Amino acid sequence: MSLPFYQKLHQHYDSSYRNKDLRTTMSHYQQEKKSSAIYTHGSTAYSSRSSAAHRQESEAFSQASAASYQQQASRATASTYASAASRKTASAYDYGYSHGLTDSSLMLEDYSSKLSPQPKRAKKSLLSGEEKENLPSDYMVPIFSGRQVHVSGITDTEEERVKEAAAYIAQRNLLASEEGITASKQSTASKKSAVSKQSAVSKHSTASKESAVSKHSAVSKESAVSKHSAVSKRSTASQESTSSLHQEEAFEKKSRKVAIREKAERLSLTKTLEETEAFHRKLNEDHLLHAPEFVIKPRSHTVWEKENVKLHCSVSGWPEPRVTWYKNQVPINVHANPGKYIIESRYGMHTLEINACNFEDTAQYRASAMNVKGELSAYASVVVKRYKGEFDETRFHAGVSTLPLSFAVTPYGYASKFEIHFDDKFDVSFGREGETMSLGCRVVITPEIKHFQPEIQWYRNGAPVSPSKWVQTHWSGDRATLTFSHLNKEDEGLYTIRVRMGEYYEQYSAYVFVRDADAEIEGAPAAPLDVMCLDANKDYIIISWKQPAVDGGSPILGYFIDKCEVGTDSWSQCNDTPVKFARFPVTGLIEGRSYIFRVRAVNKTGIGLPSRVSEPVAALDPAEKARLKSRPSAPWTGQIIVTEEEPSEGIVPGPPTDLSVTEATRSYVVLSWKPPGQRGHEGILYFVEKCDAETENWQRVNTELPVKSPRFALFDLAEGKSYRFRVRCSNSAGVGEPSEATEVTVVGDKLDIPKAPGKIIPSRNTDTSVVVSWEESKDAKELVGYYIESSVVGSGKWEPCNNNPVKGPRFTCHGLATGQSYIFRVRAVNAAGLSEYSQDSEAIEVKAAIAAPSPPYDITCLESCRDSMVLGWKQPDKSGGAEITGYYVNYREVIDGVPGRWREANIKAVSDEAYKISNLKENMVYQFQVAAMNIAGLGVPSAVSACFKCEEWTIAVPGPPHSVKCSEVRKTSLVLQWRPPIHSGRTPVTGYFVDLKEASAKDDQWRGLNEAAIKNTYLRVQGLKEGASYVFRVRAINQAGVGKPSDLAGPVVAETRPGTKEVVVNVDDDGVISLNFECDQMTPNSQFNWSKDYVSTEGSPRLDVESKGNKTKMTFKDLGTEDIGIYSCDVTDTDGIASSYLIDEDELKRLLALSQEHKFPIVPVKSELAVEILEKGQVRFWMQAEKLSANTKVTYIFNDKEIFEGPKYKMHVDRNTGIIEMFMEKLQDEDEGTYTFQLQDGKAVGHSTLVLIGDVYKKLQKEAEFQRQEWIRKQGPHFVEYLSWEVTGECNVLLKCKVANIKKETHIVWYKDEREISVDEKHDFKDGICTLLITEFSKKDAGIYEVILKDDRGKDKSRLKLVDEAFKELMTEVCKTIALSATDLKIQSKAEGIRLYSFVTYYLDDLKVNWSHNGTAIKYTDRVKSGVTGEQIWLQINEPTPNDKGKYVMELFDGKTGHQKTVDLSGQAYDEAFAEFQRLKQAAIAEKNRARVLGGLPDVVTIQEGKALNLTCIVWGDPTPEVSWLKNEKPLVTDDHCSVKFEAGKTAYFTISGVSTADSGKYGLVVKNKYGSEISNFTISVFIPEEEARKATEQHQKGNKKSK
Repeated sequence: MSLPFYQKLHQHYDSSYRNKDLRTTMSHYQQEKKSSAIYTHGSTAYSSRSSAAHRQESEAFSQASAASYQQQASRATASTYASAASRKTASAYDYGYSHGLTDSSLMLEDYSSKLSPQPKRAKKSLLSGEEKENLPSDYMVPIFSGRQVHVSGITDTEEERVKEAAAYIAQRNLLASEEGITASKQSTASKKSAVSKQSAVSKHSTASKESAVSKHSAVSKESAVSKHSAVSKRSTASQESTSSLHQEEAFEKKSRKVAIREKAERLSLTKTLEETEAFHRKLNEDHLLHAPEFVIKPRSHTVWEKENVKLHCSVSGWPEPRVTWYKNQVPINVHANPGKYIIESRYGMHTLEINACNFEDTAQYRASAMNVKGELSAYASVVVKRYKGEFDETRFHAGVSTLPLSFAVTPYGYASKFEIHFDDKFDVSFGREGETMSLGCRVVITPEIKHFQPEIQWYRNGAPVSPSKWVQTHWSGDRATLTFSHLNKEDEGLYTIRVRMGEYYEQYSAYVFVRDADAEIEGAPAAPLDVMCLDANKDYIIISWKQPAVDGGSPILGYFIDKCEVGTDSWSQCNDTPVKFARFPVTGLIEGRSYIFRVRAVNKTGIGLPSRVSEPVAALDPAEKARLKSRPSAPWTGQIIVTEEEPSEGIVPGPPTDLSVTEATRSYVVLSWKPPGQRGHEGILYFVEKCDAETENWQRVNTELPVKSPRFALFDLAEGKSYRFRVRCSNSAGVGEPSEATEVTVVGDKLDIPKAPGKIIPSRNTDTSVVVSWEESKDAKELVGYYIESSVVGSGKWEPCNNNPVKGPRFTCHGLATGQSYIFRVRAVNAAGLSEYSQDSEAIEVKAAIAAPSPPYDITCLESCRDSMVLGWKQPDKSGGAEITGYYVNYREVIDGVPGRWREANIKAVSDEAYKISNLKENMVYQFQVAAMNIAGLGVPSAVSACFKCEEWTIAVPGPPHSVKCSEVRKTSLVLQWRPPIHSGRTPVTGYFVDLKEASAKDDQWRGLNEAAIKNTYLRVQGLKEGASYVFRVRAINQAGVGKPSDLAGPVVAETRPGTKEVVVNVDDDGVISLNFECDQMTPNSQFNWSKDYVSTEGSPRLDVESKGNKTKMTFKDLGTEDIGIYSCDVTDTDGIASSYLIDEDELKRLLALSQEHKFPIVPVKSELAVEILEKGQVRFWMQAEKLSANTKVTYIFNDKEIFEGPKYKMHVDRNTGIIEMFMEKLQDEDEGTYTFQLQDGKAVGHSTLVLIGDVYKKLQKEAEFQRQEWIRKQGPHFVEYLSWEVTGECNVLLKCKVANIKKETHIVWYKDEREISVDEKHDFKDGICTLLITEFSKKDAGIYEVILKDDRGKDKSRLKLVDEAFKELMTEVCKTIALSATDLKIQSKAEGIRLYSFVTYYLDDLKVNWSHNGTAIKYTDRVKSGVTGEQIWLQINEPTPNDKGKYVMELFDGKTGHQKTVDLSGQAYDEAFAEFQRLKQAAIAEKNRARVLGGLPDVVTIQEGKALNLTCIVWGDPTPEVSWLKNEKPLVTDDHCSVKFEAGKTAYFTISGVSTADSGKYGLVVKNKYGSEISNFTISVFIPEEEARKATEQHQKGNKKSK
């Protein structure tokens, strides 16, 4: 069980770390073994290997000890003791596992009794003395391991890992305790002593396992179940190890008690094995399958470059998982990079080895384990660092052919002179965050030395640039490149390339600007930059950054800091509120883990983009980190060294020292101190306390989490308040005394925002840049730099000139528009923030500053006479922004190598690059120098020329040509120009030869470009290799021969520069021919110079030149054969911008023909002759010209005969649009042929032809006839849109069509299956839509529908088939509409239960309804029912129970798609529904069982006096109701006259024996039980017959009177 890397170098971890982790591991291991037998499969191999291997190792130790004794007696005792101890451990270890003892039996008792503090002693190691001498000094790896000597450190499975831990405990106890070890004091018999010690070890092992074996017997059944396979397979090895153990027991004196106990243990173990074997026969192997699980996960590594690294992991699972390795989520292919990766899998241990690590190997690696039960991944990160040590001298003698010259001696020696030139140089560059950029230049070194390459160094702002994931360097042998794969603002700065050859070097610099990336939120601030770690320890890391130049238009409110653990991609925010100070301590880190950080700015608009991530930093103690960085890690030797350090007893640490406040802001305060001197060997923790400055009430700050390192950041302090601080130390012995308190500290920013800079002064630099200088901020502390902004005068918009703060009072602002006027402002920045803006500078116009020209060069002698010499030179590379007006020549005598004083050769400036110096002394040696002049003044003189002797040249051949220059450089060609030699020799010059070679080629590789001499002083060189660098020379020839070559021209790179434009020929409408050229790179002083055959055309009578701005035009007055030649245009005061155009005989003819066409034009045609069919079947022929004048004449021709307008042909010309038309009513067979329109407009003519023959004509004729019939159809009522259907929102089907040309008399008739459909409503054709509405559409409505329109003008019909698939499609849409009309599910309580229901517009059987409960389809029973009542779809749950709670889903399936409605019947919804159900249920019961009168009583009883009245009624109620009677709403008193009776609880009787008038009245029967009562009223009316007759007579008489 290995330790985390950050604890390996701490020697006080041993007891506490091992105690907790080992107990946890053993507990987990025992649980695993109880739950599954799969871990037992490898035990036999392990135990057999353990017993055999350990025994061999013991014998090897014994032999080593014997040999060492013979050499030195004093070492023999120690070696023997080590051998005996190892053999003793092996015996105990083998005995336990060969006898099937559990791990807990081997370990738990010894662990609890032997790990108490022991006397301090020297550290013991399992290595021999010889092996110790081979170890690297001061390098110890305290890794937890259980094997003896040859230890791998990483086991195959979790089981073996725990076994090793158990073995380690056994070893540790044996090394720590000396009980039972009897060492012989006889020094002459070391081997015998070793044997006796081995015997003693066996005794000790047996005695120490006594309690463990007894415990094992108690739990043997349980452990045997999980270990059956291993123990059964282990039986053979057990016998071997037992026999070996018996041999060892022969050397010891064993007591009877011990022998009996061991025998009993063996018998118990044998029985346990038999029971376990029988049990395992019944096991089903399928139950043992389980998903992959990482027993040991791969660990992250940080290694040095060119070292190897191994990632290990151990995986359990059944079937055995297959492991795949990934790098940055891409599978690793070992065949794609042979030798780079080695992947191995042995005995459950999976290894990925990466050889010769480089920066590209820094990545996240993933091990993916997969079997049939699933997949699991584990991650690890590899960080490759470059060792920045001294130069490795071994490489100096390694014979490497590409070593830099500074480390090797060249054949030329260190005194050799090298000329280094830069071609194709990178210029000032502009990029944007996130883009890629490449800086490069071609390096030309002369002389070239094979096998020795220059040393290429890149610098940014003077600091070396190291390759990283952001930037890469490349050297191809002649070109150096610096590539940015992802630009960041940190990359902005001045870049310098330095090329070194031996003691000589040259360098070149240019600035790179990086603009901000587009903000995701408009108005958000830009990203901060330069995020880095200032201080790191175990508890926190201080992060710093630089504020961005762009705030998005509103002030930055603060910054958020994010962190991410290396190896993951999960970012977390470190602060809840924005911090304004550009430093922040990040806490809450895990010790030993590595992190990366980023920062985001925020303003009122939002949060900006994050900065570039910082470099990874580990949360380690600084002292520990410094020790780790002091040298590369020791290589892996395959050897694990087990070391121990026992804690001191009872040492309370002393107080910390040198406590101070290192940093204080308004947000936090950082404390720093030194650990106490008295602290023992145990780790210590710190407690920080604070108190108000005026009190002594100390409060502990870190109550929850103690501090591990001597630094701490305090947050949540009151701003402006004064505090004091102190620190205490603690360990297991107690808490020490506090340190001395700090001075009073006031919480607040100690660093002030700098003051604004002053005196902003801009000055001209180039035509796109301005130099801005200023006075630096006064009293600025910790100044980071300055931001400069520019604004076009009058625009009011400010743009940043730099995005990375610059230091110093001067900066060059590039990328400005030439000719614009700008103002500038500056502000300073430090960690506290950005200063106020300075005052705006004065406005300055961007244009190149005028300076004196650079020196001329390459001075050469062109001719020499007795008293005069003619000099030539090359004009300066830089004119200083103004035209060079002349040159001044100085000369001096050189006598015996000693130069004299300088003299002026000319008082008046000479304009040519050649000058004749007179009045010189014959045979005198002279040196010369030349200075150029412009309006800015006289430039620096050139370098002193070589020595030339003034003497008469008598050579017959001509001198060298001069002023050789290259122009019109393109990727495969250029133009070389020169001037004739001053000295022509004895005869005139007859021609020239031109030679070239590549710049890097040797002098013997010159090759001529022309076999015959050319008379011109120019030559177009063709066939160059793109990108190659060339040099040229020219030689003159006369009758005497070829003269000396000219000075070299070049080197020049064959390439076409971006933006290069060429001379363009143009012929205008009047036939005028001109050559045109445009230049976008002109300076204010640039001019266009035209030449013919490279001779100026100024003053030529055949040409006119007009230049305006950056454009120029040369016009030919009358182009002819005398104008044949090369016409070139040079732009002065530029970097050689030029172009030319060749007019030869062919080009002359082409231009003259084009001019003729323009002079005598044709009528331009916009559209050629075409034909189309119109609505009535008419045929339209038409064409369109660009423009037609009023005088345009059109001639129409058919089959070579002119046709005219008449009954058959109609012609029309629209001169405004240029459209020419001809119409024909109908196409006849005789109309097949060719049609032509001829145009004549003044002197311009034109024509267009259309051929209509064969199939083309027949198709056109057929289309015309169809259109004619369609037009006839549309003369009566007709359909515009034919019959179609749609489903309305009310789920009805609407058949509709669109008609036109309808009148009142038009009839519309609908049919279905050829039977007329009667329509109730009359159709209204106002909107042109006819509809047929079919409500509640169903299968019976399937059929073929037809609608007919007819009136006296004609008829039209449309059919729609709604059968088969068409009907299914319609029904699906209807069901879908019905399903969409469903209301949300509602809950209704009823007396029977709970009902869930939804309403639809109407219901069809085609709409399938499915109900589900908690994702499971409901099975319908008598208790749970589903149904449809009208438009209600419901689910009835009778007598609901808590099991009915949950989520109910009603799915309506329309045939294609399911539509769901959901309701949650749980929680409060269920409780309320259930309560209402209970109430309704009780109410229903009460209603059912309440007392009531079912029938039998009349409303009114009319009876004659004296008669008997008997009434009978039925009464119901459960329980049986109580019955009472009322008379006139009072209780009825019964007697013999009036009696009542209630029988069987159902029938009530009411009897009056002889009624009288007194019995008349209102009676009531009252029935009542516990559920309710009811009254049934009736009225008894008693009449007397005589009175009735009398009343009838009286009424009759009254009636007669009224009638009278």
